[in-house]
Amino acid sequence: MNNTCMKISLRLRPRLNRNWRTIPLFMSRIFLVTVNIKAQELTPRRWSHLPDGINITGVAYVYTAADIYLNPVLQIEDLELAMNTVAIRYIRTFEAFGRSARFELGQGYQDGTWDGLLEGKPATAHRQGLTDTLLRISTILYGAPPLKGQEFKQYRQSVADCETLVGAGLILQLPTGDYSSQQLINLGSNRFTIRPQLGVVHQRGHWAFEASTAAWIYTDNDDFWKGAKREQDIFYAVQGHVIYIIRPGVWVSSSLGYGYGGENFINGIDKNDRGKNLAWSLAAGYSFTQKMGFKIAYIGTQTQTHTGFDSENIAVGFSIVW
Repeated sequence: MNNTCMKISLRLRPRLNRNWRTIPLFMSRIFLVTVNIKAQELTPRRWSHLPDGINITGVAYVYTAADIYLNPVLQIEDLELAMNTVAIRYIRTFEAFGRSARFELGQGYQDGTWDGLLEGKPATAHRQGLTDTLLRISTILYGAPPLKGQEFKQYRQSVADCETLVGAGLILQLPTGDYSSQQLINLGSNRFTIRPQLGVVHQRGHWAFEASTAAWIYTDNDDFWKGAKREQDIFYAVQGHVIYIIRPGVWVSSSLGYGYGGENFINGIDKNDRGKNLAWSLAAGYSFTQKMGFKIAYIGTQTQTHTGFDSENIAVGFSIVW
C-alpha cells in the first residue's frame, strides 16, 4: 500500500554520549536543506474492473529499510532509516454518470528510526504516529461498465481474451499526520497534496499490461521548521506493470517506475534538490475465497542523483469484500 509520497526533512540528535554543543552548529547547517524521501508507489491492478456497489476493507504492513545520502558538507554519514508502517484502506464502488467509479480512504501509522554519524559520532532520531490521510476517487473513462452480480460475471467472461480500459483518478493527501514545526523530521506534511492520475490497461488472455502517469502538486507549508516557508515544485511519475493472471483471483506482476522533480524552496531560496528516482517491484495476489484475498510485494528504489535515498520495502496485505 503506498503510502504515497513521503517527504521527510532530517534532524538527528546524538545518543548515548550526547555532545549538545554540536546541535546548534548542525541545525544552522541543515536549516536550509531538506531530504526528500519519496515513497514512489507502484500499484498494479489499480484500474481493475470491480462490481458495482461493493465495499472492500484492507489492512497492510510495510517494512522499509533505506540508505539516505546527504551533501557531504553536512558531515552526516552512514545514515539509515528503519520504518514500520501499518495502514488501513476502505474502497466503495459506485456508478457515476454511467461509468464505473470508486472511492478510497487510506490511513497509516508509522514507527521509524533514523541512525547515522553526526561529525563522526553516533546519532539517532525516532518518530511514531499517524500519517497524512489519503482520499482517492477514480473512474473508468473507457470500457468496464458498472455491473453487478451475474451481469458482471458474464461481462468478465466475454472480455477475458481481449480488453482495454482507460481510467482517471485524483488523490487528495490531507495534512492530518503528526507534525511539529519545532522538528525537521515529521510523519505529517502540514500541507495538502493533490495527485491527478491517468492509467491505461490492456488485457490479452492471461496477460495484462498497465501504464500510469501522475503528478504530485503541493500547496505551501507556511509553518515549516521554526516558521520558515516551504514551497515545492511538481513531482512527476510514470509506472508500468506486466501482470500474469494464473486464474481468477491469483496473479503475479513485475513493475517499473520513474519519478522526476519536486525541487524545494525554503523562504524563497532554491535548494537545487530536484529528485530523480527509479523504482521496481515484484508482487503477487491470492484470493482464498470470493470475499478474502492476500497480497505480498517487494519494492526497491534507487536515487539517480548524488543525494536522495535507496530503499527496500516488503509489504503484505489482507482484504475482505462485502
